[in-house]
Amino acid sequence: MKQIKAASQEEVFQNLPIPAALRVMIVPAVTSQLIVLIYNMADTFYVGQTNNPYMVASTSLILPVFNITLCLAGLAGIGGGALIARLLGEGRGEEAKRVSAFSLYLGMAIAAAFSLGMALFMEPILKLLGANANTYEFARQYAACVIVVGGIPTVLSNVLSNLIRSIGRSREAGFGIILGGVLNIALDPLFMFVLLPEGHQVLGAGIATCLSNCVACGFFLLVLRRMGSASIITFSPRVGLAQRESILAVFAVGVPSAITTFLFDLDYVIIDKLMVSYHDLALAAIGIVLKVERFPLNVGIGICQGMMPVVAYNYAAKNKQRMEDAIRLSRRLGLLIAGISVVLYELFAAQFTRLFISDPQTVEMASQFLRIRVLATPLMFLSFFTVYLFQAFGKGQISLFLGVTRWLVFNIPMLFLLNAVLGMYGIVWSQAAADLLTVALSVFVYCRYKPRI
Repeated sequence: MKQIKAASQEEVFQNLPIPAALRVMIVPAVTSQLIVLIYNMADTFYVGQTNNPYMVASTSLILPVFNITLCLAGLAGIGGGALIARLLGEGRGEEAKRVSAFSLYLGMAIAAAFSLGMALFMEPILKLLGANANTYEFARQYAACVIVVGGIPTVLSNVLSNLIRSIGRSREAGFGIILGGVLNIALDPLFMFVLLPEGHQVLGAGIATCLSNCVACGFFLLVLRRMGSASIITFSPRVGLAQRESILAVFAVGVPSAITTFLFDLDYVIIDKLMVSYHDLALAAIGIVLKVERFPLNVGIGICQGMMPVVAYNYAAKNKQRMEDAIRLSRRLGLLIAGISVVLYELFAAQFTRLFISDPQTVEMASQFLRIRVLATPLMFLSFFTVYLFQAFGKGQISLFLGVTRWLVFNIPMLFLLNAVLGMYGIVWSQAAADLLTVALSVFVYCRYKPRI
């Protein structure tokens, strides 16, 4: 069994032509990212069927906090996964096992602490996010389900997905996320409109999301069981503690990943806070747009997730040509998807918006917001593509610099500046303006600091 698995990893990372290797790794990653997006949208879609803007706004308020749970998963999953791929490229399988065990327990510990904190400080957190008398109770119900109860299985399933993908098993990594997403889409209407009474639709959406993430986590645990004791990915404490330099390497990539994801979500929180100062309809409209615009972005993230283990392995194995081919092809694919999305959203913004709510004022406002925000999509892809590359290289400090600069120097200040100058629509234009600067910086940093083999 061990020989078969090792051969499979070598086939994907080392022997397959780069287009075929990327197809094996990227297709499941992109598919799972789209399913994640769809099931996140499913809550908004089904809640939108109530035609209650306050319910829609409440789920939008919780989105940044839910995404923080995913950034916690990235700390352990991306940090551990990138290192495992590099260790396999160096032929250090036993150390890769120890890193996997450390990453799994790290992810669970952080998730437990975050869920407990949310349970203890629910009211001040929700009010900080902008919840008011119209939205607080709905937001509390949703947060209790998806974060307090569902936080650990959500984080653990995402950590397992990243680690399993890092050893070349992208299909299993993607299928577990897909399973949870499809189940959530199926359970949403059952809990919202059948099992729970009228007025509890947001609670029903939260219960459905929590259960689906628990099932996804169970699937990944079953995958590990079937892979057996010879698997690189393991919970077993008998493999021992990872070496000090390996632990530092996990944090060197994982912490920047978590911080940049947190800043991404902080950007969304600030957008919500600025929008709610105008009116609740503006909050509902931007909440819909922030979900719809994630379609091409999630595809781009899937491309980066599939690309990263291939680049990390070949970087560690010092196979320069194969590494550069993987980078080049992945970048072209991401830009193609981003370009297509710009065209589609410009043409069909109103139709996409009406999928979530039929209120005419909200549809009109969201359509205008979407046509502006989508212009930044190719720039956003290039920005986080560069961050993923430096994570693959194990260059956590550079990825942290790019992420922090993007959000704290460009994006967030641009939100306040353009809001002061242009008002509500300045908030919407801020993404494109900031990412022009971010891409210029990313290109300079990559050309200057990319590793030489």
